[in-house]
Amino acid sequence: MSVKPAPASPPFAGPFALATLSAPTGPTFPALVTADRHVVDLRDALGDEQLTVRRLLEDWPTVLPRLRSLAGDGDGDGSAEREPLARFRVHAPVEPRQVFQSGANYRQHVIDLHVAHKAPGDERPEAERRAEAAEIMDRRAAEDLPYVFIGLPSAITGPYDDVVLPGWSEKPDWELELTAVIGRPAHRVSVAEALEYVAGYTIANDLTDRATVFRRDMPQIGTDWLRSKNAPGFTPLGPWIVPAESIADPDDLRLVLKLNGETMQDESTKDMIFNVARMVSYVSQSAQLLPGDLVLTGSPAGNGMHWGRLLRDGDLMDGSITGLGAQRTRCVTETAS
Repeated sequence: MSVKPAPASPPFAGPFALATLSAPTGPTFPALVTADRHVVDLRDALGDEQLTVRRLLEDWPTVLPRLRSLAGDGDGDGSAEREPLARFRVHAPVEPRQVFQSGANYRQHVIDLHVAHKAPGDERPEAERRAEAAEIMDRRAAEDLPYVFIGLPSAITGPYDDVVLPGWSEKPDWELELTAVIGRPAHRVSVAEALEYVAGYTIANDLTDRATVFRRDMPQIGTDWLRSKNAPGFTPLGPWIVPAESIADPDDLRLVLKLNGETMQDESTKDMIFNVARMVSYVSQSAQLLPGDLVLTGSPAGNGMHWGRLLRDGDLMDGSITGLGAQRTRCVTETAS
């Protein structure tokens, strides 16, 4: 398989990030990627041929100082052998055990949905309905809980891989999202301490088939996230895991998604109703978060349903988040077997 190089723009904030790479004919391996776009094979540097990024995250407090040193941000290991990033294929940066996804978490997005789906007979001016929705969002942020559901690791694909649109998918849509990567087991942690359990951040595009979100045969049972979100490759992830210490404020990052060069989503994580700490804490109240797990924090306004333009064969999606790099994926229609 040919190497799909990373974009030429600066890849991430801070001196280094984690990645999962492979040579064109070799196995995947965990890598430290430096800001000057060079690679250290962490199997060699840390003396473990079976090492993976997830195993690194399982020992994150101990490993992090060594990674700083390998990146040249400390003493002793800055001379580790490095190769140009362009020689390698970039895969999804981690294989998680659990994926937690969030919906309805951007204020402006949910207000737009509220206004667009007015009740029959509601003839009030849009400004009045928008003000009502804003009041509901303020109350929700103060009093309510995040909306989180479960995704499948098998839906994850690399940040430059083609996205296969299944033949049954009638309305495939994009959803760019900031994603927290867990670095310590977390169960019932408080909001105040939640970010201590986040090793780093990455980018996810949480694709959704809008036509299958609600069951047509039995709509009263609610949403069908298995069908609508978990086709193979429906979650392009990466390219990097940027350590949390390199991201000054995860609640002040800009997300931009372009479709064939045209900007569709452009919003700050400031607009999140529930910030990263509240998301991580909330999930941990029910589930035990494990190292390498992903917490997707929702997507802002500007998806395909908003624009009346869904994904189709040949579409090119470019997604970026401040300090986390960029991913580029092309849509291809599933071919009949």
